[in-house]
Amino acid sequence: MKLRLLIFCFCLTRGAVAQLTYQNLEVLYDSAIEYRNLKIIPIIEKRRGTASAPQMLSLSRGIQKGLVTVTERGTASTENVHWLRINNKSGIPLFIAGGELMLGGRQDRMVTRDTVLIPNGRDQYVSVMCVEEGRWSNKEKKLSYFNYANPRLRKVAGQSGNQVLIWREVFNQLDSNKIKSSTQSYLHQRIDKKMIVLQEEYLRFFLQRIKNTDSTWVGFVCTSGTKIIGCDVFAGTSLFYEQLEPLLPGYIEDAIIKGSPSQVSDERVKKFLDPILSSEESQEQYLKTKGKIYKYQGKTIHLTAFSE
Repeated sequence: MKLRLLIFCFCLTRGAVAQLTYQNLEVLYDSAIEYRNLKIIPIIEKRRGTASAPQMLSLSRGIQKGLVTVTERGTASTENVHWLRINNKSGIPLFIAGGELMLGGRQDRMVTRDTVLIPNGRDQYVSVMCVEEGRWSNKEKKLSYFNYANPRLRKVAGQSGNQVLIWREVFNQLDSNKIKSSTQSYLHQRIDKKMIVLQEEYLRFFLQRIKNTDSTWVGFVCTSGTKIIGCDVFAGTSLFYEQLEPLLPGYIEDAIIKGSPSQVSDERVKKFLDPILSSEESQEQYLKTKGKIYKYQGKTIHLTAFSE
């Protein structure tokens, strides 16, 4: 009887750990970090370890360390454009997030949804969408990791999963920013010389400030001008800090291109976050249409909430 009680209590504890809600998390409105057009409000663990995930490797770090390889599945565009081959040689699960970008190959691509690849010694495949309409090279180029897409493109991909709508969003972004790209590549606006200088300036500021603050961050919500740009929350500080550097450029890009100094009140941000963080039930319901939830082994690993 005592053993059953211990097992029951352990299961309850494990269930609590899985919750990315106000039960385990706190939004620090008074610790917001702001620079030019972007305001970042931290979301932290109330107690360290209460929202932790199993140890995982990020796609960016795995590629950087040579522990993960990403290649084309084949040469036929009709069969292979929406897949990339990934081999995880790290010895631990590999977390890949929807919205992460791969530059080069036969076409620039964006991962469509969160996934975890176990290190089984075999090639595995992830679903991707094209973010470069006018190219399918006969000769394969090396694929390079290129951080997360901006929240507007992630939103279109997450809500529609439609290649034509993704191409349309890429075209609209390039056109509104007066970026010329012969292949209609989304990434051309990110490698524009003026954009590179501004992005690096923002990125240096935020990385330095975040890394010098409370180390219990697990996510954030971003605002710019009169809009809430979006929100990302991860299961635990380790997973968050693995994703931080590749995640920020997308938010920074949106703030530079479409934003202005934030005018969004804390009350409005709270109204935005309440259905996401109040309970697992409200979270599931709200993010069905306005974001994404990814669960691994029954635990919530990553929440994404799209802009208003």
